[in-house]
Amino acid sequence: MASWSPDAPCSCDCFVSVPPASAIPAVIFAKNSDRPRDEVQEVVFVPAGAHAPGSWLQCTYIEVEQVAKTHAVILSRPSWLWGAEMGANEHGVCIGNEAVWTKEPVGEGEALLGMDLLRLALERSSSAQEAVHVITGLLERYGQGGSCREDPTPFCYHNTFLLADRTEAWVLETAGRLWAAQRIQEGARNISNQLSIGTDISAEHPALRAHAQAQGWWDGRGPFDFAQVFSLTQQPVRMEAAKARFRAGRELLQQLQGGITAEAMMGILRDQQTGICMDSGGFRTTASMVSVLPRDPSRPCVHFLTATPDPSRSVFKPFIFGAGAAQAPQVLSPTFGAQDPVRTAPRFQTRVDRQHALYRGHQEALGLMEREQDLGQQLRQKQRDLEQEGLEAVRGLLAGAPPPQELGGLFQAFVERESQAYV
Repeated sequence: MASWSPDAPCSCDCFVSVPPASAIPAVIFAKNSDRPRDEVQEVVFVPAGAHAPGSWLQCTYIEVEQVAKTHAVILSRPSWLWGAEMGANEHGVCIGNEAVWTKEPVGEGEALLGMDLLRLALERSSSAQEAVHVITGLLERYGQGGSCREDPTPFCYHNTFLLADRTEAWVLETAGRLWAAQRIQEGARNISNQLSIGTDISAEHPALRAHAQAQGWWDGRGPFDFAQVFSLTQQPVRMEAAKARFRAGRELLQQLQGGITAEAMMGILRDQQTGICMDSGGFRTTASMVSVLPRDPSRPCVHFLTATPDPSRSVFKPFIFGAGAAQAPQVLSPTFGAQDPVRTAPRFQTRVDRQHALYRGHQEALGLMEREQDLGQQLRQKQRDLEQEGLEAVRGLLAGAPPPQELGGLFQAFVERESQAYV
């Protein structure tokens, strides 16, 4: 069995603000994706699709039965796999996932990755609650499993999810095929690499409590606290560190209650002191996302994505579903077809260069920031100015300003301008 190892990427943080915690009448979602430091994360746009009856879909490791129609999605994903760490769909549903380890054993058998479940839910759901049903249904049918990093040594875990739409949010936490979910209708909530649902359970696997009782984890008489019952008794050291990061994230949200904005969420994702913005050992924050989901359905949902590591030195660029939405080539990694190390057996025996154009330019910019102080400051100012321009444009749209003719081209335009800044 492969689960946790001392150098395992044991961090990620997701946040959500539901009015009245938000400063505006909108749900605001945010996530940092913390992964192996050399892993490239790309931003992929997939249009809505129609699929033939009886067709099957190849995910990272296994095939699943395809549905008749899938929604358009924008995904931030490790470029070697099919699923995604975080993303959104055309209906304003956003999802982020986290690694967790519980009393339920984690096996090496290949099934659906948590990241596959995330993408499948975005493609098949028009609300956060529906996304919970999609994930739990797929979990029941196919299970979760398989190595979650591009390495010959298996690294496996179970998953928790934060799901949001224009009206509410859900936390979904899993242990093998078992699960519990909590509905968030107001206030702010965060998740990290630990179980966090206690007795406030809105929905659960029908066999959850019976299984816990059969294993001797719960006596069947007292209150059923999911996190307490299913969490490991002896947590690994880095999982203990995740508890501190979870508490710090919760405190940051509490300090901002009633005033949470997209910019405030970006500030939280950039917080290095708490470890939420991570750069430690072999792992770092490899990509970040913030989404604004207005209550008013006539206002567009806006998704800010970095497509580059270290949000403290990256640009959050706005994406809006609409006319002109297309793949930005600068944030798309090269593909290797049947020769990809994830496709050849045994897997991950070789490495390939997955850097996309923006990633490569950004890496050079990070080096410049560290080597040459004056030039580095000038470059960082260009990043800030570009991001502020995007935030101002979005504020206008959310306030009712006439939208540009092709909202869908907004992300592409900002990617091009950021790329030019690194030349």
